[in-house]
Amino acid sequence: MQVQVNTTGLPNKESLDRWAENYLHEELARFRQDLTRIEVHLSEESAAKGGAATKRCTMEARLAHHQPLAVHHDGDNQDAALRGATEKLKRLVESTVERERDKSHRERDSIRKESP
Repeated sequence: MQVQVNTTGLPNKESLDRWAENYLHEELARFRQDLTRIEVHLSEESAAKGGAATKRCTMEARLAHHQPLAVHHDGDNQDAALRGATEKLKRLVESTVERERDKSHRERDSIRKESP
């Protein structure tokens, strides 16, 4: 699984890249066979009505033989935004993978034979 981290309006440090990559590998380890790439986009969003600026994390996951999946999460800092988006992505990948497994399971031939 390849992880690519992009930032807009935030300093992109090597330590952020390494931390995000290690964190995502750890959190999504059970989907290692299904995921080919994860793109992380961290940005600073202007706050509406003069409030504090928030950080936004958008993640796009590429599953083998499936359309890309995307989620986003806003947080007070980069850590909160990335962790929130990771949890959302984990739930989305899990439901998508399980749905695909159920679909392939239903398409199999039954071992039960119809009675004449």
